[in-house]
Amino acid sequence: MPSDSQSSSFKHIAAQCQSAYGLFGSITRLPGENENYQLVTEEGQHYILKLSGASRSIETLKLEQRILEGLDPDRFEFVLPKIIHTVSGDAFSQIQREGGASVQACMQTCLEGTAWGEAGLAPPAQLRDMGVKLGQMDLALSSLHEDAAHRTHQWDLCAASQHREKLGLLDNPFKREIVEWMLHFYVASALPHLAKLPHSLIHGDVNDENLLVKGGKVVGLLDFSDTLFNPAICELAIALAYAMLDQPEPLSAGAEVVAGYHSVKPLTPPELEVLYPLTCGRLCTTILIAAERRRIDPEHPTWFSTEERAWFLMEQLYPIDPIEVRDQLCSALALDVDEDPGDNMEELLQRRRQFLSPSLSIAYEEPLKIVRGSGQFLYDDRGKPYLDLVNNVCHVGHCHPHVVEAGRRQMAQLNTNTRYLYDGLTDYAERLVATLPDPLEVCFFVNSGSEANELALRLAESYTGRRDFLVIEGAYHGHTGRLIDLSPYKFMGKGGKGEPAPWVHVVPIPDGYRGKYQGQERNTGEAYGDEVGVVIESTGAEVAAFIAESLLGCGGQIIPPEGYFERAFEHVRAAGGLRIIDEVQVGFARTGTHFWAFEQQGVIPDIVVMGKPIGNGHPMAAVVTTRQIADSFANGMEFFSTFGGNPVSCAIGMAVLDVIEQENLQQHALELGNYFLEGFRRLMGQHKLIGDVRGAGLFLGVELVQDRNKLTPATDEADILVNRARARGILLSTDGPYQNVLKIKPPMVLTRDDVDMVFRVIDDELGDLQS
Repeated sequence: MPSDSQSSSFKHIAAQCQSAYGLFGSITRLPGENENYQLVTEEGQHYILKLSGASRSIETLKLEQRILEGLDPDRFEFVLPKIIHTVSGDAFSQIQREGGASVQACMQTCLEGTAWGEAGLAPPAQLRDMGVKLGQMDLALSSLHEDAAHRTHQWDLCAASQHREKLGLLDNPFKREIVEWMLHFYVASALPHLAKLPHSLIHGDVNDENLLVKGGKVVGLLDFSDTLFNPAICELAIALAYAMLDQPEPLSAGAEVVAGYHSVKPLTPPELEVLYPLTCGRLCTTILIAAERRRIDPEHPTWFSTEERAWFLMEQLYPIDPIEVRDQLCSALALDVDEDPGDNMEELLQRRRQFLSPSLSIAYEEPLKIVRGSGQFLYDDRGKPYLDLVNNVCHVGHCHPHVVEAGRRQMAQLNTNTRYLYDGLTDYAERLVATLPDPLEVCFFVNSGSEANELALRLAESYTGRRDFLVIEGAYHGHTGRLIDLSPYKFMGKGGKGEPAPWVHVVPIPDGYRGKYQGQERNTGEAYGDEVGVVIESTGAEVAAFIAESLLGCGGQIIPPEGYFERAFEHVRAAGGLRIIDEVQVGFARTGTHFWAFEQQGVIPDIVVMGKPIGNGHPMAAVVTTRQIADSFANGMEFFSTFGGNPVSCAIGMAVLDVIEQENLQQHALELGNYFLEGFRRLMGQHKLIGDVRGAGLFLGVELVQDRNKLTPATDEADILVNRARARGILLSTDGPYQNVLKIKPPMVLTRDDVDMVFRVIDDELGDLQS
């Protein structure tokens, strides 16, 4: 029962309704976040009075009024509210509150029928009718054009990711995991495709309170205040989120709605592909807005009406593969959305064992069958997306459209070899050289980092006439026979010889965390640099070159301390050797501060080797050196690579440089890398398993230890964490001599929201590992 003050206020509003509309009756406040009142006249007629205010602007009311008056009722078989004009013929009135403040208001007819959520469990025929009526309405809405509908709000399904920041409000770890994954699924599987789908006006909130039913049929639809211009498929996804509530077989129920909608407004395969991830986005929006509101008013009478039912539905859907959900939702359609699934996992593993060497390893305890990639995501054969944190090959994002199109266009025109003249080769070489400091100016093009490093060794031998090489402990430079002999990561690892070849001389890894000079007062970089001189002197090596990664990947994501390369290069030059820098993993703006990682240390090598990111997944690599060294190599023996520097490779390489520049990926790497470091260091303060956090741009390492004093490697824990993260949609890997360093070197298009997801998942899993 309203209080005396409420009764007085209601009577005050009722009196103004009589004056403005000529309608006399009693006023009651309706539940909901907006300020709505029901007016019941003495004759028993019902009306709804809507007031503008903090939760609903007058512009929203005017938009709703124009839509209701613009829709043709003959185009659908149900009723919409009608606008009641004032006695002077206006669509809006001024309602003055007690106390003097006034707001604008509009009056609408009140529709007959029972709210969908109060009418009991909907049978299949009612569900199909819902889809039919929804399709009719969307066809009618598609003919309307409203500039004011080009907007967003908290329920905008295209902006559901805005609610990710509320995940911390969910106290239950399992429920938080469900919402985390469903939002990740929405972001990876719906958002990238929405811009290309058909757009129109949509109602935007076909929920179980706004749909009215009678006799097993939808008879009315209320409240157009959330109307906006969106992909049309968002309408159906929103409706599905409510139609499946309470259903014992939610996907069968959803299939009826989809079939009804499709019978009136046919759906395309791209729309059906995003339908389920969009539905997940709406369910997550419902849950997270409720979580936020619970902190404001946990006893609110209407805010949480669907929350418990939404949780139950999400827990039903969570274990089901997305492909299965899609297929069940489309089961009643005469439309084939299936692609050839290929072999199932066991068949594929069996064929792999039959035709491929067992030395070809597979990542993760539960292998992944990956069928496509886009941006920072990979997708498996069951429709699950994975945030890729380890693929530094697809540097500007998996299947970047500009790179793909450049390769396609050139492949359709010409692909030949470097014995012919074509502009693409010299254009690309010139542009690549422009990114490097003088005197690096001569390019050699090959197909892989291994080929490039082999060539770098040949160049050094040719120029110096020597055969000895210096290499850093834990380094990896390629898979050819000579590079295996050169790489401690290989010859000191499983299956290796256990000791270097006579021409290979290993210098200590410049690891400031657990290396030889950890905790020393002396400048660590200089101390490690001097170790290069010690090895040269102690071995008597006639050094052709010192080869080093700018940042050490396989060695454990090591960032050499400041001054290391400057001092090391001094010793090498004094010994008559060249300086080869391997940028295969870290080049092309990944470090953020510079385009090439070696530039961070203020040095200029004699030879630079590049690969992996150079072609964004296309097999290409390059060596760039000085004119003097290149001339020494031209001894009469031709250098030729059948595919190196071909027109397609050059077009793709040029496109990669385009994207780095146009999308400002170097600055992005710097900002996001710093954000990564800050976040991991916060986690380090909360989890003792994290022993060290290091990185430069989007090349980072997180070293896990069981004891921070003893630096005992947490190898098993790292492996468990990697596999648990994979189960939650994040691809990580480990490296380092103890396989206890989480390596992070993702496609450069990663976003801050992605990084926040990584923090939440690792925080959860480390907490569980330490409990």
